[in-house]
Amino acid sequence: MSTTKPVHAGMDQFAVAGGELLVGTIPLSRLAQRVGSTPFYAYDRALLTQRVRHVRACMPPDLRLHYSIKANPMPALVQHMAGLVDGLDVASAGELATALDTGFNPAHISFAGPGKTDAELTRAIAAGVSLNVESEGEIERAARIADRIGIAPRVVVRVNPDFELKGSGMRMGGGAKPFGIDAERVPDCLRRLQALGMAAQGLHIFSGSQSLKAEAIAESHTRSVELALRLADAAQQTLPGLYLGAGFGIPYFAGEQRLDLAPIGDNLADCLRRFDAALPGTRVSVESGRYLVGEAGVYVARVIDRKVSRGQVFLVTDGGLHHHLAASGNFGQVIRKNYPAAVGNRMGGEDRENVSVVGPLCTPLDVLAERMDLVRAEVGDLVVVFQSGAYGLSASPTAFLGHPAPAEVLV
Repeated sequence: MSTTKPVHAGMDQFAVAGGELLVGTIPLSRLAQRVGSTPFYAYDRALLTQRVRHVRACMPPDLRLHYSIKANPMPALVQHMAGLVDGLDVASAGELATALDTGFNPAHISFAGPGKTDAELTRAIAAGVSLNVESEGEIERAARIADRIGIAPRVVVRVNPDFELKGSGMRMGGGAKPFGIDAERVPDCLRRLQALGMAAQGLHIFSGSQSLKAEAIAESHTRSVELALRLADAAQQTLPGLYLGAGFGIPYFAGEQRLDLAPIGDNLADCLRRFDAALPGTRVSVESGRYLVGEAGVYVARVIDRKVSRGQVFLVTDGGLHHHLAASGNFGQVIRKNYPAAVGNRMGGEDRENVSVVGPLCTPLDVLAERMDLVRAEVGDLVVVFQSGAYGLSASPTAFLGHPAPAEVLV
């Protein structure tokens, strides 16, 4: 049976055969039967592997690649990613437990976040993971805990740089931020760590994420490396590691183009040569989450009603914003835009119509697709929302109105 790829933006990762979307090699309707219920999230392990290989092919060979678990913490997916990357990044004790369950070397797991409790700090220090400290107060608390439990912590200083990633969907540096220690205060913090007997394992500089502009990402990496060199020189310390936010974005909306990694990799190769000349032996890593997993996942909901209201067709499904807040437009969008979507068991159909796909919740915000051109669907058909592998289920208000949580499968 021949297969083809959908041509719509953001949908070209998945093949089609016999008029049905394939996840892995499984037709969507059969996968729904295998899962046993709708809605559900499905993640394609072959696409995950391909994306990591693509990143590695574009990046310098000595650059280390970390997966940021916050993008998608599904345990089976994290286990798969652990076999592909050089490190795991977590942002809570729950994610830490998931990372440790993979059997990954704790020294290559980092724990970030501006509001770590003493209990979380204790668990991180006891586990032997790298602790990304984000304030002077956190440094002092970590020192007291380390002294109390008798375990030397692995400490990385997270820096709030004096710049941001231009054109990023989410800006994590520059100006006043809850994340990291202001760059101008970092040399004193490095010296304080040394006085406390906790030599820093490196610096973490993360200026933003979800950028589709290669030149902006390259500039951010260059400025991050320059900043790290200045800070190390000011503190008169070596740096075993430098951890950079990748900033790589994926296309969600009409007109957006997929990010070209080649110029970013070329620039990083130049940055690494300069960095190694000044601080030989320092390991440089980039962390990425959304870019590695976002395009490998779909959200699938079943049409439970089809209605026409004053000339507008509505497909009412059993899924909605309580499972996929981002697709509803309520997770950071200022002006709502549609994620790419399709009727997954009727791919390639010619009978099309303008429809809105909504969920079962009693709120007008429960919209998965608004006035979108789709193949005509009937009750029982399966609507697919693409670009759903990152910040989907775990970023959604699953308890809202008491509906059941969806399944997740790694295929």
